[in-house]
Amino acid sequence: MLKEAIEYVVGLKNRKEIVAVDSRTWIDTDLEEVTDYVAKPFQISTLTGLVAYIKSNYDKQQDEFMIQVVSPTKVKLLGKLNAQQDRDRYVVVEAIIPEFSFDSFYDTESLNIKLQSMFVENVDRDIILQAIGNISEESVKNVGDDGTSQSVEIRQGIKKNEVLVPNPVNLAPYRTFVEVEQPESQFVFRMKDGPRGAIFEADGRTWRNQAILNISNYLKKELENEIENNKVHIIA
Repeated sequence: MLKEAIEYVVGLKNRKEIVAVDSRTWIDTDLEEVTDYVAKPFQISTLTGLVAYIKSNYDKQQDEFMIQVVSPTKVKLLGKLNAQQDRDRYVVVEAIIPEFSFDSFYDTESLNIKLQSMFVENVDRDIILQAIGNISEESVKNVGDDGTSQSVEIRQGIKKNEVLVPNPVNLAPYRTFVEVEQPESQFVFRMKDGPRGAIFEADGRTWRNQAILNISNYLKKELENEIENNKVHIIA
């Protein structure tokens, strides 16, 4: 008799009833909500891939898409809110960008290579390359510094010429997706014994806003038809 009573009580505890409240469904015994399935994102690395995925309608989604430009290196493709105020997360796009340590001094050979491979070609980049590409160990001792700009003595053939390195300099490192224009911003270039050089960010990171705008404009152009048909909405 006691065994049957215990089994009856346990059965009551294990019984789960479904309760609907305001179009949301709950399991009453533990207040666990029955939620809709949401898509888990897969990751890609290019905006081109994101555009191709949306246009292909590969997974046959019927909902509208929302593109969230999170940062210069991250974009998300999301769905609409469901009854639980959650949303599908279809794709996360994260840019692959080269690693450059701003505020750190490099030897001139390393800095030369990094400037050529990790920065967009422009006038100020070429001035820095000229300075560090021809500077010699002994010429670093002849650096003239007025607190803002520096001048260095470089070798050009058998002659020695003094080159003024202006500060700040306008440079465009690869810091966002390759499909969009790399934002140009101000940096301070400094040199010291070694010889070594360093590049310091000097714009308060406002370049990030321009990079986000560039991403948004690129997506608006590539997805013009989808936007006009209210298939895609972009938030930046």
